[in-house]
Amino acid sequence: MFGVCHRRAELPKAALRLCSLHQNFVTDVLSASPAVENVASADCACFEQAITSGDRQLYSTRSHEFQKLVKTSSVLGWNTIDKWKNRHDLLPPKSILKKEASIISSPSANIIDGEAIAQEIKLEIAEVVEKMRSAIGKVPGLAVVLVGSRRDSETYVRRKQRACEKVGFNSYGVSLPETATEEEVLEAVRKFNADPNVHGVLVQLPLPRHICEEKVVGAVSIQKDVDGFHPMNVGRLAMQGRAPLFVSCTPKGCIELLLRSGVQIEGKHAVVIGRSNVVGMPAALLLQRQNATVTVVHSHTPNLAEVTRNSDIVIAAAGVPFMVQGSWLKPGAVVIDVGINYIEDPDSENGYRVVGDVYYAEACQVASLITPVPGGVGPMTIAMLLSNTLDSAKLAFGFVEN
Repeated sequence: MFGVCHRRAELPKAALRLCSLHQNFVTDVLSASPAVENVASADCACFEQAITSGDRQLYSTRSHEFQKLVKTSSVLGWNTIDKWKNRHDLLPPKSILKKEASIISSPSANIIDGEAIAQEIKLEIAEVVEKMRSAIGKVPGLAVVLVGSRRDSETYVRRKQRACEKVGFNSYGVSLPETATEEEVLEAVRKFNADPNVHGVLVQLPLPRHICEEKVVGAVSIQKDVDGFHPMNVGRLAMQGRAPLFVSCTPKGCIELLLRSGVQIEGKHAVVIGRSNVVGMPAALLLQRQNATVTVVHSHTPNLAEVTRNSDIVIAAAGVPFMVQGSWLKPGAVVIDVGINYIEDPDSENGYRVVGDVYYAEACQVASLITPVPGGVGPMTIAMLLSNTLDSAKLAFGFVEN
């Protein structure tokens, strides 16, 4: 950004300080790692140096200083966190939240069955794993670091382990107590980074509050970042002519659902609701790579319903139950509902039920294709995690299918 601006006097003072700090940061990395020949790889090199040299504060300290200055920059800004609760005008009527229509008569939309498509992908992965085992006697390995005893996190980890077994992966894991120190978590990550039998490392989120999530996730080797969260993977996804090693699993699953359902993406107008690092932002980048015209709407968008109503493809990832109602949709639109929301339901065995960001009962009367919740995007996330881990193993082994 700053490298192409020659009129420095026109930049805000905060931005100039930001530029200066960034240049010093890159200079330090380049001097410490002569093999690094360009600024684009400096950040990645600093991660690796921080992990291998023992000076683990190097990246963390500079990164936090950098972010503090970003917050003061009028050029870059920093307020990209969506706070949907502040948008009371977007919340659906309470009657919908209390009881969604349980019987849907003659829906016009065809259901995109995420369970079936995910199963199809897993079978394809299992076939490749068997070929790998026969050819070189090795299989992919996936490791999970779990901290604490949250029931939802433990459930997710068990699902991932079972999925690994079904496709023939080796599954590894370490469970640390809620009181584990940040250094203990980092040590578990470093152990898996160094293990040649492990091709994918993921840290189950959220982490306890006393542990820096950015630091721990950033410690995962880019070669094993099957969650697709490493800054270098995200950065390369955003650049034309570049390709990341791995793409974040949930948005990758959204695009896979569209492609395998025969949806034409090229030339279409797509709206992504939400701009999170995990779903919204990478989903928008992937849609652009498929030559869609993409609009990202968020909690500060004033005419959200109107913008959404003009789109051919809608990916809803806001985390607000039933926010996208039938009146928001263009007739014949394709709807991918990423939302996983828990709302009270006294009639349910658990006292709650899982619903999406889309009011399905109305949306299915307007859309041409739609994903249900549950059973839509959710199963695809684990399928894409397995796909990324398989790709990592192929790279590590130099394995090429005949």
